[in-house]
Amino acid sequence: MSNSNNKKRFATAWVIVVACMLIQAIPFGVASNIQPQFVSYVVEERGFTLAGFSLIFTLGTIVSAVASPFIGTLFNKVNVKVMYIVGCILSGGGFLAFSMCQELWQFYIVAGIVQVGTAAISSIGVPLLINRWFDEETKGKAMGLAFAGSGLGNIFLQQLVVSSLATNGASKSYMLFGALSLIVGIPVSIFLLRMPKNEDEVVRGKSSLSEAAATTADFGYTFKEASKLKYFWILGIGLFALGMYVSALAVQYPAYLTSDVKLSPTMVASVGSVFALFCLFGNLVGGVIFDKLGVTKGLVVAFALAAIACLSLIFCKQLAFLAFIFAALKGLSVFAYMIGPSMLTGSFFGQKDFGTILGVVQIFFAVGFAAGSTVFGLLVDNFGYTPAWYVILGFIVVSYGLLIFTSIGMKKLNEKNN
Repeated sequence: MSNSNNKKRFATAWVIVVACMLIQAIPFGVASNIQPQFVSYVVEERGFTLAGFSLIFTLGTIVSAVASPFIGTLFNKVNVKVMYIVGCILSGGGFLAFSMCQELWQFYIVAGIVQVGTAAISSIGVPLLINRWFDEETKGKAMGLAFAGSGLGNIFLQQLVVSSLATNGASKSYMLFGALSLIVGIPVSIFLLRMPKNEDEVVRGKSSLSEAAATTADFGYTFKEASKLKYFWILGIGLFALGMYVSALAVQYPAYLTSDVKLSPTMVASVGSVFALFCLFGNLVGGVIFDKLGVTKGLVVAFALAAIACLSLIFCKQLAFLAFIFAALKGLSVFAYMIGPSMLTGSFFGQKDFGTILGVVQIFFAVGFAAGSTVFGLLVDNFGYTPAWYVILGFIVVSYGLLIFTSIGMKKLNEKNN
């Protein structure tokens, strides 16, 4: 293949990455990152209870998880542009529809619609695109950049939504940001997104340029074949445990630092800022780690980061600066759950039925994430924060132990079969 063709292939693939970053920054960011800012305004304007309205987050997660396998299957049957256009309409149009909701049940229904659309354009759609455009040696970096769009967009969206809510109130802000999501998402879907026309368009690492046949879309397992493997279910349990610890560490640390460690609100806010900043780096660095070290060693790195982060949180009662170490390391480890499930699915089971398998795999993580914070709260109520954090450390050990075991086992199995 000529050098000019190589450059054209490279450029086209990275346009797809930029498009995915835009999708993550605006349509995904609107649907998933700014909703918490609306809570107090909606509760006050509509007279809902905080608990009642907050249930939209749990319901949205559950509906999205249940729908994910079906979305993944549809991607195998429907053109990617069509899937993304429909996903953007559900996500952005649904967010706009929040402006017309009056009753709590209406918010619940719309939240489910929004999250189904968001799953199509983000958690299922983005990994599927990246896995088709990049091979095993190059997709980690591409995946990291694509998902980093969420952090980049959030920097601006948070400022804009706070200003809009103060000026316009909740209903008009829902309308404005829903419209923004549609204005960005639909044109990007129409003009920038597509699957590679053939294997010659796929970007490959240096060592795999002569081995294109090994990474074609036909390689791998169907969902039926994958579900018969013990490693599929071990992976699922590992991701469930991963969701449990991620939820507790991400959601519960502010209350712990405030009530138990006795840090000032300013300090807690600073810890949150450090966490957000390193989350952005985490996706970028994590993709490179998976590319350079491979899946198994990448998981070992993520385990070390998460375990030390949890220990830092436990001992920050004695040394307050460890709260910032926690924030930095937890932020860096974000790649394990942001790009990890899709990287593991593609690496273990190939491309043949990637969308469906990823959709099912995401359910395990989503259920763990939904349960993690509640379980942690029960542990704190009965035993206190320190024992609860040690239980979370146990989930870290279990999750990465199972994921690493699966990685080693699937590598041997795939080598044997090929």
